[in-house]
Amino acid sequence: MYRPILERGRPGRIPIGIAIIAAAVLNAGPTVICCAAPDPFGDPATAHADLVIVGAKIWTGVPKSEASSVRPGFATALAVTGEVISVVGSDAAARTLVGPGTTVIEAKGRRVIPGITDSHTHLIAGGFQLARLMLRDVSGREEFVRAVEQAARAKKPGEWLLGGRWSVESWRDPTPPNKSWIDPSTRDIPVYLTRMDGHQALVNSAALQLAGIDSVGPKDPPGGEIERDPKTGEPTGILKESARDLVKDLIPEPDAAERYEAFRRAMEHANSLGITSVHDMSVPADLEAFRLAAADSAMTLRVTTYLMDVSDWTVFFDEISAGTLNTKMFHLPGFKGFMDGSLGSRTAYMREPYSDAAPDAPYPRGQLAAMADPPESFRERVATVDARGLQLAVHSIGDEANHLLLNAYEAAAAKNGARDARHRVEHAQHLLVSDIPRFAALGVVASMQPLHKADDGRYAEKALGRKRLAGSYAYRQLLDSGALVCFGSDWPVVSLNPFLGMMSAVNARTLDGKVWLASHSTTFEEALRAYTVSPPRAIHCEDRFGTIEPGKLADLVVLADDPFSLSPDQIGDVRVDLTIVGGKVVYTRPD
Repeated sequence: MYRPILERGRPGRIPIGIAIIAAAVLNAGPTVICCAAPDPFGDPATAHADLVIVGAKIWTGVPKSEASSVRPGFATALAVTGEVISVVGSDAAARTLVGPGTTVIEAKGRRVIPGITDSHTHLIAGGFQLARLMLRDVSGREEFVRAVEQAARAKKPGEWLLGGRWSVESWRDPTPPNKSWIDPSTRDIPVYLTRMDGHQALVNSAALQLAGIDSVGPKDPPGGEIERDPKTGEPTGILKESARDLVKDLIPEPDAAERYEAFRRAMEHANSLGITSVHDMSVPADLEAFRLAAADSAMTLRVTTYLMDVSDWTVFFDEISAGTLNTKMFHLPGFKGFMDGSLGSRTAYMREPYSDAAPDAPYPRGQLAAMADPPESFRERVATVDARGLQLAVHSIGDEANHLLLNAYEAAAAKNGARDARHRVEHAQHLLVSDIPRFAALGVVASMQPLHKADDGRYAEKALGRKRLAGSYAYRQLLDSGALVCFGSDWPVVSLNPFLGMMSAVNARTLDGKVWLASHSTTFEEALRAYTVSPPRAIHCEDRFGTIEPGKLADLVVLADDPFSLSPDQIGDVRVDLTIVGGKVVYTRPD
């Protein structure tokens, strides 16, 4: 395998593994929070750099770079002093900063890009999923049942079987699962298996019994549905939206140590994919894991998190405003809210009924989430958060849900006065065409996940009809309107691999191989910017990182493959050789 070569100073070279271990030991300690001022690095003319990369093809992310000798936005070398980039330009300029203690990476033509930010993750949930039953790739009912049966054999009576991420859309027979599939192998083991999107779950009879759900009750909770046999009223085992909580709340909560271990697994996985920063959607119980990691100087990701599953946002107002939860690698600017559900579960809130809604469907247009119903009350909640100078990131998928959310942001600005809030719409999947220009006009961030398009494209036309697709996954239209568009994954809903996301944004190919809504696609460079340059803008940190230029934090990725030279269908195969956070190598690809 072709590898970059690292050296200490000029005199001699050492193997890459030893160099990386040495660099990690010498540079141990936390790096700088995204919005903190960088440490001074002295005069580049006299100071030695800590890290130098030469012989590279560097995509800086800067549209016009005076340091470029190749083309606008490109260079061949850089130097890092402390945690900060001090020089970007030619090999000769960077080599002047090499001293006895400098680590030199001979890139030998490798592509270097800014560190990648995933703009929407559930990081600790993803860390847990890495150790749980994964049903994402099962091919049909038989394999589904067999996987559950095998996992159940490893459980003790009464011990919960968790995991899921199943989807039936690519199966030859797309009949959704029900409790009868899994009851025979899980009689005394309660089961909770989420659908791919997390907006519904399959549970077995043991779990239903624990929750007191049977043919006579309880009624559907606000914003949720207990799916039932229309003739007998017997629950099928499918719980949608807030109805999931009837069982989910019975599952023993992981303790802080277990969450910390899940976080460590998630960080390692993210770093291996070139991810140096995430915008995370976290529950309050996750905060202790972040504190533990910061205390151990173990954070290898910059984490900006939005608190979710909080019924009363005001409880956290003072603490967030004071910044007492922030550390050098962690930032909490506000809250995540919910407007509706998902397209796959038919709970995304649409202006018109779903095209494939059954005549007796209880919610033919989908559902508003409990916190968004009624919309007038939700507008007041938004205005209250905005008045405190905090930021909102609100899940919204259906066209009517997005319309109501934009109305709420607009009303908050009218009430409190316009400011550079950069409130966010998470997903923004299906929009009324007339609402697309409102993102730029209101300064609202469109936080989108391209792999969801690859997933949903298999069934979206059946669910919505062709006409409503004009505003679906409208990356091209939003970018052309001047909106700030950021890309992410929603991991563990889909793969955390950002190159799969970039590929989907560019090639418009669905998981079953067809090209869908190609006119909504981006170029590769636009997709890369949505994973690197744009996300720091969404969190008011564009002056700290996201591009490769002097004064920015040294979050960098050395790629084994050059995506600029690949066809759109090959972008997802790009591999990462090195991931660097704050000037420290946090991942190297094994030989």
